[in-house]
Amino acid sequence: MPVSHRPTLADVASAAGVSVSTASLAFSGAGPIADATKQRVLDAAASLGYSGPNPLGRQLRSGKSGIVGVVVGDALRRAFREPVAVQLLDGLVDTITPLGLGVLLIPGPTSPEQPAVDPLVESAAMDIAVMLWGGTLDDPTLEALARRGIPVVVVEGHDLTDVVTVGIDDRGGMADLAAHLRDLGHERVATVTLPFGPDRRGGLADTARLQDIAWSIPRRRLDGLVDAGVQPVAVYETPASLVEHGAAAARALLAGPVGSRPTAVVAQSDLLASGVVLGARELGLRVPEDVSVAGFDGLDLPWLAPDVLTTVVQPIADKGAAVGLAVGRILAGETPEDEVLPVALRTGTTTGPAPR
Repeated sequence: MPVSHRPTLADVASAAGVSVSTASLAFSGAGPIADATKQRVLDAAASLGYSGPNPLGRQLRSGKSGIVGVVVGDALRRAFREPVAVQLLDGLVDTITPLGLGVLLIPGPTSPEQPAVDPLVESAAMDIAVMLWGGTLDDPTLEALARRGIPVVVVEGHDLTDVVTVGIDDRGGMADLAAHLRDLGHERVATVTLPFGPDRRGGLADTARLQDIAWSIPRRRLDGLVDAGVQPVAVYETPASLVEHGAAAARALLAGPVGSRPTAVVAQSDLLASGVVLGARELGLRVPEDVSVAGFDGLDLPWLAPDVLTTVVQPIADKGAAVGLAVGRILAGETPEDEVLPVALRTGTTTGPAPR
């Protein structure tokens, strides 16, 4: 018979003719129960409209929230315009969902007036955290999580004690790209970088400041150029990895006379590189006849046609899956090793011999 109040596990047990503990086993799977008995309980639950035990009660009993906090490190509206972040999250979520885990997205500060640490980092229920932009040695978010005793997996961060890092060989990939341009005869190479740190200044960078880069990704990718013997003639720092920032960089770097402007521009993301291509077109320059352009990520950019971007391809979804596997192993009490995934150079139509 249907009950007149919100159904409880006791109602289900009564309808199925079993004890409350037996009904609980039908939902939890934590102990032995005959298949026929389990099905009888589930049928009774369906007839009563009972969806299962209260998850809050389960969390209180287990001391676990089932939540993975993902610190995006940027405004969510901007992060979701960045295909790399979206594909990485896809790989992560696809891996942790079968483990019964959910995701809490935590944005980063978007202006100096905002607190350096989002309040969710200090108070939200989570069993483990993932930092998408890598932690620095004195990262306030990392310090806040450490105070709470929450384990962390860092994506492409510094080599930190007691923190698991999943990254890619971006330094080696950028060195391969620089060697490709060097072999094409380019001697005047400029680079368009990701933000150096949370202050996100943007614009032509002071070369003296390059030694103080806080975030590890732009640092490694700059080092990769130098490893291959390419010393950038100009460095343009962007506030975010968006097409419009790449176009602004192109206008700043390529507006000079032929003899002084760079013959090649290496961007630290494909979105930035595509913006450079569009900016070069606006200036009346041909790619690659007047200027070669290369990026990093390996994104599918059909709207850039007829150009096919030369880029370093990284395994974005696999990186997200590797992060998810590390999360699962840590929550199971293991200590996984840091992991570095390989990348590969893919040449397209946007790079060619240096113009005479």
